[in-house]
Amino acid sequence: MPLDLNTGVFFEVHGPSDGHPVMVTLPLMASFGAIFGSELEPVLNGYLSRLTDRYRVLCVDYPSIGGSLDIAPEALTADRVCADLLGVASAAGFDSFAYWGYSWGAAVGLQLAARTQRITALVLGGWPPLGAPYDAILQATRLKQSDPEPSSLKVLRSKDQYRQWEAYYSSMMDWAEAESVASIHVPKMVYFGGDGDLVEAGIPISIASIIRENRTMLEKQGWTLKELPGQGHGVCMTPELVVPPVRYFLDLSL
Repeated sequence: MPLDLNTGVFFEVHGPSDGHPVMVTLPLMASFGAIFGSELEPVLNGYLSRLTDRYRVLCVDYPSIGGSLDIAPEALTADRVCADLLGVASAAGFDSFAYWGYSWGAAVGLQLAARTQRITALVLGGWPPLGAPYDAILQATRLKQSDPEPSSLKVLRSKDQYRQWEAYYSSMMDWAEAESVASIHVPKMVYFGGDGDLVEAGIPISIASIIRENRTMLEKQGWTLKELPGQGHGVCMTPELVVPPVRYFLDLSL
């Protein structure tokens, strides 16, 4: 697992050297086993075993987790994130690549696909491509800074690091979402748990309902939609449910 000295990102590549490159971000990471232990090893294996026969999968410790170097919380803007992920992709030998991210990782995927021609296909999980609740999640992030949930602190290095999410979402407030998303012309998919709306720090963070509300527009723009009924936002931790439809999409698209 090399450390890219240009970006400070620790990464790991799985699968055949001639496989189609796919960057898979959160919930996967290069140091998944070291962070979560053997108890959650089936999650990592559940993703990789279903992909690495054909795909070369890049996992990264990002942002400032696992073996990666620290980023000052206030420096984590959308510009910085995109530059870092494109940089580590280059370090891994990925010129062009498919991108797959969940939740925050999905929000990042939209930024990447709207900014670079290097993305060959885009898979978003648990995040609306249109009408996304950026303002609501920014408010919730500010309210949770003094007392982040234990699940966050298991991954982050310190409580202070939680401020990075405020920096990221603050940098998104002037983003031209509709225009930018309409400019993404690669094959694209969004999947979500049917019960995937959240409440964070008392603030509703609608995810599933927003995706459903925008289904017609998304399909008109070429998005493949997959709703997983009865599943919440944590569906990303059940690879047996999410990988088969994503794999089918990637096989058709690539």
